[in-house]
Amino acid sequence: MGLRVAVVGATGNVGREMLEILQERLFPADEVYALASRRSVGTEVSYGEKTLKVKDLETFDFTGVDLVLMSAGGAVSKEWSPKIGAQGPVVIDNSSAWRMDPRVPLVVPEVNPEAVTGYDKLNIIANPNCSTAQLVVALKPLHDRAKIKRVVVATYQSVSGAGKDAMDELWTQTRALYVNDEVVKERFTKQIAFNVIPHIDVFMEDGYTKEEWKMMVETKKILDPAIKLTATCVRVPVFVGHSEAVNIEFENPISAEEAQEILRESPGVVLIDRREDEGYITPVESVGEFATYVSRVREDSTVENGLSLWCVSDNLRKGAALNAVQIAELMLNKGLFKRLAAA
Repeated sequence: MGLRVAVVGATGNVGREMLEILQERLFPADEVYALASRRSVGTEVSYGEKTLKVKDLETFDFTGVDLVLMSAGGAVSKEWSPKIGAQGPVVIDNSSAWRMDPRVPLVVPEVNPEAVTGYDKLNIIANPNCSTAQLVVALKPLHDRAKIKRVVVATYQSVSGAGKDAMDELWTQTRALYVNDEVVKERFTKQIAFNVIPHIDVFMEDGYTKEEWKMMVETKKILDPAIKLTATCVRVPVFVGHSEAVNIEFENPISAEEAQEILRESPGVVLIDRREDEGYITPVESVGEFATYVSRVREDSTVENGLSLWCVSDNLRKGAALNAVQIAELMLNKGLFKRLAAA
């Protein structure tokens, strides 16, 4: 017996990726429903070899649905996730709306799988921010070995993290520059083509952006509240794939060789680290893959017990859709879906 699954926001980048990953991983779904706002009703989306017609979120009957993968933005999730959860389905939400709510577990299955059992207060589980998800997958095994004190991270985040309109803007600006047309800024505050923008999400009073704040507080909630983290988040002219330059200070000694051995055996991590041309991963190679890739592990001689590394992942997958499906798989393995448990 399989689950009845609804994907909310099925016409967006992440929603489409969720449908693709459900099929790729052979998730046991008897029925899959594609939902979105009224303006998208009737749009067709792919689910493996099947084509699904998008239904209206506002009129859809969630009775009998077991699982809802929500990727429709924070405002929609804030309104609809509790309503849906109250009807019985478990909602796995990809927005920032519920991540820091103490009633809602924030889960990365390779890092804190035990947290998933706290879902039943609201029937909601939160996905972390895309840049946080890949970071904590890389940090977790190293933290277990040598206890992390402080992390300094600079991100190089692709435009797909800001949605389809952002991807279109990179394309149209690039084309405009080649043909000497006017460069039009709509989605980004500065030109994104052939440029980098040190500004993701809104600015906060302390000078950090909200994206940087998310990385700080989410890492503490998922991994360890004692970890100090500072981030600089940068948008780069890459379509898919987030990269991070990570500097880590540990409480206990750990060598680069030890870290490489640990990461080589860690769940969700692929170590590609040869000190030669092409002996590292870039965003292009990460697209369509499930793993969090780590390269360039080296000791930082400027601090005691310091390491630096390079971390890359497909942000639409591990940073969003894949992590949501992995949470659902974790719940399935733990027997947490009530209808299946009662059968």
